[in-house]
Amino acid sequence: MKTPMQEHIEWLKEEIEAYALLLDVKKVEALTLAKEHAESMLEKEKEIICNAMLKTLPGAVVSRRIAEQYFEETFNTKEK
Repeated sequence: MKTPMQEHIEWLKEEIEAYALLLDVKKVEALTLAKEHAESMLEKEKEIICNAMLKTLPGAVVSRRIAEQYFEETFNTKEK
């Protein structure tokens, strides 16, 4: 499973490739900037997901490490 931001980055990469084939330099530049911004948001997305997990388990003692482990196991975060 991928996070929404990971899916968005994948879509942007496909769009960049498509417009590169059409030699549309302006669109490729704009999409590349959007992709770079989306990639810079990945850590923030992870933080929000982990915080949500910590807050939604009332009474449970969940450490940050466990929340991050959940994130890593649930979402495909490793590049292949």
